[in-house]
Amino acid sequence: MSTRNTRTTWGLPARILHWAMSLMIFGLIAVGFYSAEVTQDLMLQFTLVQLHKSWGFTVFVLVLIRIVWRLMNPTPALPEAMPKRERLIAHGVQYLLYALMIIMPLSGWLMASASELQELYGIKNKVFGLFEMPDPFVPGSSALEEIFASIHFWCALLLTLVLLAHIAGAVKHHFVDRDPVLRRMIRGR
Repeated sequence: MSTRNTRTTWGLPARILHWAMSLMIFGLIAVGFYSAEVTQDLMLQFTLVQLHKSWGFTVFVLVLIRIVWRLMNPTPALPEAMPKRERLIAHGVQYLLYALMIIMPLSGWLMASASELQELYGIKNKVFGLFEMPDPFVPGSSALEEIFASIHFWCALLLTLVLLAHIAGAVKHHFVDRDPVLRRMIRGR
């Protein structure tokens, strides 16, 4: 079993990062939308938001590791029989996923950093309660918080749609095209 990517296989680190991040991102999307609705229980909402921030930071670190891994390793080639239009869509979806995996945690961090809650209640942006995230500007700007909240929300919706398209593409490759695209991300080859 290869640990590095080749032109025909995904290495173990790439597969672990892919599946671990998939679970985290789906969890973050679910918790993010749910925590926005749990306004009647402020303690639960606070706990969920703090977990959401911490796991969002984790995803951000992992996406940076994933990008470095991808730059240092070859990317397995798409099937030769795949039409050019589908290749362009596949590459576009991959780049959009990476962009959103960076924009989402950054916009969430900037939204939380701008929040008045930090000043009013002393709520700092902490990662799993271990360390405090720096604030790029003075907290307490509702205008900035609203801008970053809007970016975060719309990117969450877009990320959900792009992930569904990504999954649909993988299912199509496996069951319709019967090519190795999904198998390589599960077994490596």
